[in-house]
Amino acid sequence: MSNNIAIEFNHVSKQYRLGLVSTQTLAHDIRRFWITNVLGKEDPYLKIGETNDRASKGNSEYVWALKDIDFKIEQGDVVGIIGKNGAGKSTLLKLLSRVTGPTTGTIRAHGRIGSLLEVGTGFHPEMTGRENIFMNGAILGMSRADIQRKLDDIIDFSGCARYIDTPVKRYSSGMTVRLGFAVAAFLEPEILVVDEVLAVGDAEFQKKAIGKMQDVSKGEGRTVLFVSHNMASVRQLCHTGILLENGSIAMMGKMSDVIDTYVSQSSTDKELIGAVWNKNKLEDKPIQLIHAEVQNANGDPKTSFSCDEDFYVELTYKVDEKVPGMTCLFSLLKSYDDSFVLQTESNDTGFNYVESMSQGINRFRLHFPKRLIGHGTYFARATLLSNYNFSGRVIEKMDRIIKFDISDYRTQRGNYRNGYFSTIIDWDLA
Repeated sequence: MSNNIAIEFNHVSKQYRLGLVSTQTLAHDIRRFWITNVLGKEDPYLKIGETNDRASKGNSEYVWALKDIDFKIEQGDVVGIIGKNGAGKSTLLKLLSRVTGPTTGTIRAHGRIGSLLEVGTGFHPEMTGRENIFMNGAILGMSRADIQRKLDDIIDFSGCARYIDTPVKRYSSGMTVRLGFAVAAFLEPEILVVDEVLAVGDAEFQKKAIGKMQDVSKGEGRTVLFVSHNMASVRQLCHTGILLENGSIAMMGKMSDVIDTYVSQSSTDKELIGAVWNKNKLEDKPIQLIHAEVQNANGDPKTSFSCDEDFYVELTYKVDEKVPGMTCLFSLLKSYDDSFVLQTESNDTGFNYVESMSQGINRFRLHFPKRLIGHGTYFARATLLSNYNFSGRVIEKMDRIIKFDISDYRTQRGNYRNGYFSTIIDWDLA
């Protein structure tokens, strides 16, 4: 393995037999152990098996939790592993952490591995928090003197000082995660493996944990593997991304690109077709959004724009019955976490054109100037309200009606402006 490679998976697969642990007979179990562990040959009971698709019922009792995983990670890289539940993310981390072994293939890791896979991993419930810190440090190969030197920092970071001499079985799940992460991070493993456990902690601790992982990777040059369903945290922390799908690598590359692909594949709105959206079935409502488009200046549907380019959104409403006091809210949301970027109302300019709609077909065109929003993928939402100023009712709310991308010219250099907005700010000498 090259000196700058921290982790290497060579055609790794993991197979499980559903509902069973052994081969059902002692003689077969002994034969399997002898052939695989002593002779180092392939499992004689290994069968072809089926793809790990949790949503469908298969015919085989053998399932590939991971299939032919092959990648390399350099030292100091921060890698986010994302995918649906059951895609194989936790299995991959357990293989790396040697909680279980691969069925086929080899895994190589350069340096100590600190793992935080589940709440309380490696903790003894009858031992105090302080005793568990020393036990975990010893497991990682740290001397007692080294652990003692870092003990105060670990306790302070965890925020569990008052309960550090209390048995861990009396900790809440959040406290257990706090202490577990502090131990894994401050005992300085060369490779830090973190599963979804940070979702248990509160907002303040998650912010501290993300900051610590950034310090570990950037300042200390250590490698981090991070599994999470929080796309905002993954995008903030990770440089490289791996997308797992049914136990196989669907994509590996720049984290933002991997997230955009995952979010796009995860959309359950069958009417979403990019730049143009049509309502397939009309409902019994007085007013309905029946068509939406994102367009360039010429009125042509388009899904990709430069941040130096104006874009337009056209909304078409069908009015069967006028509703008094009506207004429309149009919102743009980031694709990876559905966070609001901006919202405009039909009465922003003083005259509410939506309220004045006539029966039949009505079209509106919204103009978004260049240099307004930053690099990224965006969805749109349109909401119709009655008596909006008086907390009126929602007539209709349509999510993810269009999808489009904004690119920054700096992406060609691998560097673009972060944040929601790309507005040009005047810089003058004071």
